[in-house]
Amino acid sequence: MDTLYLVVPCYNEEEVLMETSKRLIVKVSDLIKKETISEKSKIVFVDDGSKDKTWQIIESLHKENGLISGIKLSRNRGHQNALLAGLMTAKEHADMVISLDADLQDDIDAIDKFIEEYYKGNDVVYGVRSSRETDTFFKRNTALGFYKFMTALGVDIVNNHADYRLMSKRALEGLASYREINLFLRGIVPLIGYKSSVVTYERAERFAGESKYPLKKMLAFAFDGITSFSIKPIRLITSLGFTIFVLSLFTLAYSLIAKFTGNTVSGWTSIVSSIWLLGGIQLLALGIIGEYIGKIYTEVKDRPRYIIDKFIN
Repeated sequence: MDTLYLVVPCYNEEEVLMETSKRLIVKVSDLIKKETISEKSKIVFVDDGSKDKTWQIIESLHKENGLISGIKLSRNRGHQNALLAGLMTAKEHADMVISLDADLQDDIDAIDKFIEEYYKGNDVVYGVRSSRETDTFFKRNTALGFYKFMTALGVDIVNNHADYRLMSKRALEGLASYREINLFLRGIVPLIGYKSSVVTYERAERFAGESKYPLKKMLAFAFDGITSFSIKPIRLITSLGFTIFVLSLFTLAYSLIAKFTGNTVSGWTSIVSSIWLLGGIQLLALGIIGEYIGKIYTEVKDRPRYIIDKFIN
């Protein structure tokens, strides 16, 4: 029997943490009883610098039940870094690790299928949503558009997959060799390349509390994913610049012809429109280029992605 660690990133999750731990304890205890996993298996909650009583709850849960472990980061580092901290810590103790959110939207009954796929020889098992009926119209269509756009840019990404996945110890060791500061695990994990499979599940409504990914954070996360894994936006700027250059040659030829034929009346609308169009394109191009330069800046500094304050195991 192999050892399983469940890694659960938490940020201000005091409203849902008791219920989440209760359900996960039942699930892990049942798997141990069935001799599917080792009795050394654990549930690891990662406190990502929460401002509420999340860490105090984790400590009390650890004292009450030996299945519960906790990692406290020194400060808030964001979901992806908190998740990575849990994965890298669990790697030293477990044969397989499953990451899931604390809000109980991920179907924990799918864990059984994850483990089945692991024992079939899969190093990575992706949890994929079977539908998006629980999402709003806007979120559903923007999410689908994001996955299609990422695929079009050449990024190897699993559609409708968030961060609910199983990874073997070998896969985690492969993940550890990726040193990006700007983390987008949904794009990094498929690059590892080991044998993988998919488990579909129904995503539920959030049990309690508020989403930690409002629209602003979702857009920032999507933009990070695009600029971290594809240089096509830069190439699109080059193509756009070339196209505008060719059009400008035609415009220049037209202007010269108009001058020599005596038809030199210029249109105010066309002048203003062209100025605004070119100005907007230039600012957009500078913004995209600046985003890439900013990422280079943060990468070359090579600062730690997280610092662990406490680890109770």
